[in-house]
Amino acid sequence: MTIGTVSLERRGHVLLIGLARAAKRNAFDLPLWEALCRAYGELARDPDLRVGVLHAQGDHFTGGLDLVQWTSVFQAGKFPIPEGGLDPLGLTGPQLGKPIVAAVQGICLTIGIELLLATDVRIAASSTRFGQIEVKRGIYPVGGATLRFPREVGWANAMRWLLTGDEFDAAEALRIGLVQEVVEPGEQLGRALALAEQIAAQAPLGVYATLASSRHALAEAEATAAARLLPDLQPLMASEDVAEGLRAFVERRPGSFRGR
Repeated sequence: MTIGTVSLERRGHVLLIGLARAAKRNAFDLPLWEALCRAYGELARDPDLRVGVLHAQGDHFTGGLDLVQWTSVFQAGKFPIPEGGLDPLGLTGPQLGKPIVAAVQGICLTIGIELLLATDVRIAASSTRFGQIEVKRGIYPVGGATLRFPREVGWANAMRWLLTGDEFDAAEALRIGLVQEVVEPGEQLGRALALAEQIAAQAPLGVYATLASSRHALAEAEATAAARLLPDLQPLMASEDVAEGLRAFVERRPGSFRGR
């Protein structure tokens, strides 16, 4: 079954959620975002589904945001969540109360890392390349990286990649704890599914309670910071640097920024 540009496949109590815009390196335009929101809503509503597996079709997890399409969203200061959907970043509205295991390969940029940080266990192919490259476009991450990256991997490890926008490989992702396992290319989805099935075989109420309890200690500080993400981006959207960042994105070149 497919919802827009997201594929859905049931495996017992597990729902496989696949990004299905492979011809565009699974870059997030608004239809892909909305389809993913609806897929998370489907996982949340169905009592027979206990665990989700987030993965991507094609060679790459995601090339990041289709930045031109998202400019109006950033200027409006609110992520669009369609009716029946849930925010897959877990920043607005109710959070998914069921665990998600992620499998990544190829390039995994910007929102790709932020989607991973909103999941619970992450498996990467050894060839995966990661990058939180917003600073190269005159903006900053508003999908949760500034909240969760330092928490997950430690302050300096996070700042090394957030402040430079440099790419890093799967070995580095494993070293700092962004992913929990690295496998041979092509094996990442199978390994993620095996873990998801192992989780789904446990008592579901106990699993959901464990997840909820683990989140409670983080909820207040994260909610306060999350409320500032898009409002703090809005002044940047009017800057000369963002205009230059968009030109550089379209022209596929490094930006030349002036700090205004």
